[in-house]
Amino acid sequence: MNNILLVFLGGGIGSLMRYGISNFVQTNFKSTFPIATLCSNLLSCILLAFAVGMFSEKLSANPSLKFFIVIGICGGFSTFSTFSYETLELMRSGQTLIAIANILISVTVCISLMYFLTKHV
Repeated sequence: MNNILLVFLGGGIGSLMRYGISNFVQTNFKSTFPIATLCSNLLSCILLAFAVGMFSEKLSANPSLKFFIVIGICGGFSTFSTFSYETLELMRSGQTLIAIANILISVTVCISLMYFLTKHV
């Protein structure tokens, strides 16, 4: 039950972080490209890479940290479903090139971030 609570709390924090990023980006940047979702996913990848890279021993020794940070916060902060929906809506509205750019940028940059940050941290 303790792990469920940790995931719940971490997920709430991650979701609030995503909400804050979305509000900030939508207030300050006007674009057809889904910048807010990309920012949330990039920041979540960075957070996850640092958590895994810097705290790998602590995460192994204390599974509660993994439930809270990795599954909870990073899971609530990243947003694959929104990425998928926004990409589909771009395609449906005839903005295929922006949809393709979103896919290529999101997948390439997020995976590259994870690769380089977990390798060098």
